[in-house]
Amino acid sequence: MPTATILPFTTPSRKSVSPSSFRLTEKFILLLVFSAFVTLCFGAFFFLPDSSKLLSGVFFHSSSVETNTKTGTDSDGIHGAGNDENKLTRIRKDHEKALSEAKDTLQKRPDEIQREIQNEKENVINNVFVNRGDGDSLPKINFQKPPGAAGREPSDPETKEKRAKIKEMMKFAWDNYQRYAWGLNELKPVSKQGHSSNLFGSIQGATIVDALDSLYIMDMQDEFKAATDWVEKSLNFNVNAEISVFEVNIRFVGGLLSAYYLSGEEVFRKKAVELGEKLLPAFNTPTGIPWALLNIKSGIGRNWPWASGGSSILAEFGTLHLEFMHLSELSGKPVFAEKVMNIRKVLNRLEKPQGLYPNYLNPNSGQWGQHHVSVGGLGDSFYEYLLKAWLMSDKTDEEVKKMYYDSIQAIESHLIRKSSGGFTYIAEWKGGLLEHKMGHLTCFAGGMFALGADGAPDEKTGHQMELAAEIARTCHESYSRTTLKLGPEAFRFDGGVEAIATRQNEKYFILRPEVIETYLYMWRFTHDPKYRQWGWEAVQALEQYCKVNGGYSGIRDVYASHPSHDDVQQSFFLAETLKYLYLLFSEDDHLPFEHWVFNTEAHPLPVIRKDVKKPEV
Repeated sequence: MPTATILPFTTPSRKSVSPSSFRLTEKFILLLVFSAFVTLCFGAFFFLPDSSKLLSGVFFHSSSVETNTKTGTDSDGIHGAGNDENKLTRIRKDHEKALSEAKDTLQKRPDEIQREIQNEKENVINNVFVNRGDGDSLPKINFQKPPGAAGREPSDPETKEKRAKIKEMMKFAWDNYQRYAWGLNELKPVSKQGHSSNLFGSIQGATIVDALDSLYIMDMQDEFKAATDWVEKSLNFNVNAEISVFEVNIRFVGGLLSAYYLSGEEVFRKKAVELGEKLLPAFNTPTGIPWALLNIKSGIGRNWPWASGGSSILAEFGTLHLEFMHLSELSGKPVFAEKVMNIRKVLNRLEKPQGLYPNYLNPNSGQWGQHHVSVGGLGDSFYEYLLKAWLMSDKTDEEVKKMYYDSIQAIESHLIRKSSGGFTYIAEWKGGLLEHKMGHLTCFAGGMFALGADGAPDEKTGHQMELAAEIARTCHESYSRTTLKLGPEAFRFDGGVEAIATRQNEKYFILRPEVIETYLYMWRFTHDPKYRQWGWEAVQALEQYCKVNGGYSGIRDVYASHPSHDDVQQSFFLAETLKYLYLLFSEDDHLPFEHWVFNTEAHPLPVIRKDVKKPEV
């Protein structure tokens, strides 16, 4: 083959290239430049008009971003072919992008995919409410304070004096918290510094939010204003931390809701709904039964590692209903109510052993864990919220009413026993075997039985009140039989002992409210003076043994001659114990039970009347 024929396809040195071959290369380059120029002009002519509108939509959020292809316009004849080509190009690009995203998605774990889908759904829901005409995600509400937010002064001078003493205790507890731990979760009253609990992650101010309604109820106006200012300026939920859904709900959401209904301050409604929305990812489980723990930034949830093979706990997922129903009322967003109503659907599909609700439920399988039943820790407030959900519905929710009275019947048949000394107590049930132990937490049940007695079948009303009185007597006895006249964490009815703690890890008292709570309900329904007397005995013991220089502290052993303090002033001491004591010595028109329902942290929430017009969204 002649050498000349291969020269155009080789890469010889410049010195060996002939003039004729150089001209061919030059023509080729000119042709490429010309082609590029034509392509550029063509692209500018057909793409720029749409691109300008697209950019306008991106940078200025225009709602009228559209291509110029409306039927009947003159532009159809001019740009029809160009727009068709444009659409095809976009379709190709979208197709390639979708394939790329699909490949990325297939490399993820199924639970990650499910979580992303749910987060997208929640974002869409939230954006619908955020992007309203007025720029506010919450509906406008014509606030009307429910009846009984304030009550009359006690007519009896001695009662008035005792109530004033309890207000003085509240002020002492609050002032020391404000002095030594302001803005932190709780107070260490012995060491006079802040105390943090991992229950709240890095959310701060638990005592402030928990005490808001107590400050309002006791007419501590300056303190309430200081707390309100802190909530408005410093309460922050944008934290990367794992929290207890249950504890944050009953203390923070409940406290904010109650403060709103008592005062009408809009900041409390906004903060409550904001926090409620951050709790929603906890429900992203196969069954909708929420996780116990949630990172409120990432939305990743899990359960306590000790809870029966990764189960959720009855008293935790069963103690969301009151707050979430009110979140829907105040936000106009049905998602909160839907989440808690789904929990009920799951429970109603399950068989209950002996009619009882075990403490553990697996959120993945929707099946019970260990058959451990308790009306105390792990189970208690579930039963409380069954009753109170019915009451808060203005007694219209017949389904939950049946669930409550059926469960009470099963509890009475299988758990309630009477000791040889005549004390009625509520035992714990473990796989069919009874443990004859009753916790301080279980003592709330006396108040629950009294509150539900009126709605029981006619032949049961009197019996329910008798049962409530017997539980109150037993719990008072657990206080009377200690050296310090304060009740232990748990007490037993076996081995020849009655209403006494026999194990060292059950002898402590952490300022709990449940016994005082039952005294309040029993006083309201019977006006038997012994309940006020028993309450005053508790006041005297608190003052004598729990009060220290920097506040009020729990005690490690209520049977010891000299108290050893645990150095924690629990937020629920201000939210529950002191509030219940104050109301025990108040008139019945202050937060009357026909208009208010207390959540399990003693935060009063109004009954939702069906004849009241809903807020416009």
